[in-house]
Amino acid sequence: MRAWYFGNTTVRSPFRLRDALVVLSSSPLQGDLHGEQQEKQFISLLVEKEIVKPGKSKDKTYSVGRKWRVALSQLGFLIPELPIKCGVNQSEIGLVDTITPNGWRLIRSQSVPAMQECFLRSLAAYYIPSPIEKKFSFSMFSPLRHILLIMLELEKRTGDSKLSFIEFALIVQLTNSDDILDKIITDILNFRSQRELAVSKRKFDGEQREIFNKAFDYKGSTLNDYADTNIRYIKATGLVQNKGRGIAFVPEKKFFIESLLINEIVPGSNKSYFLNLIKGAHLPTDDKIPALAVLKDLINTFKIRDIVYDFKGRIIDDSLDIRDITNIRHELEDLLSEKNEDEYAVRQAEEWKEISAYMSLINSQKNSMTLDNGEEIKIPSNERPAYFEWILWRAFLAINNLCNKSRDSRRFKIDQDFLPICTAPGSGPDLVFEFKEFVIVVEVTLMGSSRQEAAEGEPVRRHVADLVIKYESIKPVYGLFIANQIDLNTAETFRIGVWYTKNDAKMSLNIIPVKLEQFKNLFDALFTSNKIDISLIREIFDDCFLLRKEHEAPAWKREIANVFNEKISTIRAANI
Repeated sequence: MRAWYFGNTTVRSPFRLRDALVVLSSSPLQGDLHGEQQEKQFISLLVEKEIVKPGKSKDKTYSVGRKWRVALSQLGFLIPELPIKCGVNQSEIGLVDTITPNGWRLIRSQSVPAMQECFLRSLAAYYIPSPIEKKFSFSMFSPLRHILLIMLELEKRTGDSKLSFIEFALIVQLTNSDDILDKIITDILNFRSQRELAVSKRKFDGEQREIFNKAFDYKGSTLNDYADTNIRYIKATGLVQNKGRGIAFVPEKKFFIESLLINEIVPGSNKSYFLNLIKGAHLPTDDKIPALAVLKDLINTFKIRDIVYDFKGRIIDDSLDIRDITNIRHELEDLLSEKNEDEYAVRQAEEWKEISAYMSLINSQKNSMTLDNGEEIKIPSNERPAYFEWILWRAFLAINNLCNKSRDSRRFKIDQDFLPICTAPGSGPDLVFEFKEFVIVVEVTLMGSSRQEAAEGEPVRRHVADLVIKYESIKPVYGLFIANQIDLNTAETFRIGVWYTKNDAKMSLNIIPVKLEQFKNLFDALFTSNKIDISLIREIFDDCFLLRKEHEAPAWKREIANVFNEKISTIRAANI
């Protein structure tokens, strides 16, 4: 038995596929991605747009570019090259390497729910083995539905749909629809029982991985890598969410999941498979009757959670057409997402230790860390910039006292687990926190070399200047620039803090460059001393700005560190 997986492990983050499609859509490479030169140009384009790391462009075989193309084709976002043996004429499907209807739908999606629907349509249409992916010996099946069916049956047996990461890695992805569902569930439950009895869970997991590696002829972390990729892709559908280091159903999606499993239509021919894949699968909510049922189930969720929604006189019954039903459902889902994020924001003060640990992780350049309670936190490969913005967002949510909503304070998008799926777009600041008497604009970067000033000096000043103009005569605006290391040229640019408007008006900007370690130490002091007061941070800003006129960059950097250290000592001393 071979493990199956969505796409390939080179492209572990599904939302990066959208980034690739966006840049490809305006490139002459669209429709021409086959061949070494094209693959080389493709990967160079992805590196240029910071979708993949620079080192990938040095791949002499250009396999990275090829793997990105294959992933996009397998999942129906690019027209695949059809093998002659499949019996379908290429002209019936479309021009090779051009963006498909579902690919364009993904490109045009602006909200996370809209993107998730595109991935859902993709994975619901994806079957293996397929006419272009014949490396498997089992019968054609839908991996998405297979996973959901296992989770549904687990919920019936145990009352919880949760699948742990190791259960997914060692059991689920090594099974398919040829396997008896009852046996799969029994194997999972037996595995749980054995693990529960183990004195050391970590040792047990390691031993089990070795056993499965040997039994199925895999090496090292291969099964873990496949599981990591699979879980990310199924999460991208919006149907499941994190639970510990595993996954569970998103509660309000349970009824939809059951409808999806009931209404499966297996492709009857190679041609129907390809057409379904490039268009995206037909979903239950595309038809009036099941769409209305899903909407009524969502309304029931609102009633259970006491969430008020104004239906504006609309009666939820058969008189609604499919467009009305869809619009109301989207409105309800958006409102529910807002409520969930509001509750998440309130919880951050209780999770300050985890926030601090993530800051340590960013500062240490490590990818994972085990907390004191045994829980492991992890930053996925290639997603450190997004997690840097995310953890500073969480830090200020924990400090609280915000006047603006949490969703308005961030410019990056988050998924159903409130995890970042991308960095903030470059057209504005990363984070904007509005307080009663002032505003803080936060910008972060992992760059620490002399390139830091070139990359961040102008945009950070411009973003802060835009906010100064917006809040002119209302409240002062402070800029907070955070990096693991502050280059002296960057410090000098912010020390001078000058910006000229289009009308040649000179503005004096208050931007303080701070090392992440310094901010973390202050954050820890606020919470360990229970002196969580945003005004203390403003005092630091004001003290640092008073010192910049009498010091050049090297001395100002040292003075900033001194101001932070003195404030931290004062906060801690007050708690003795």
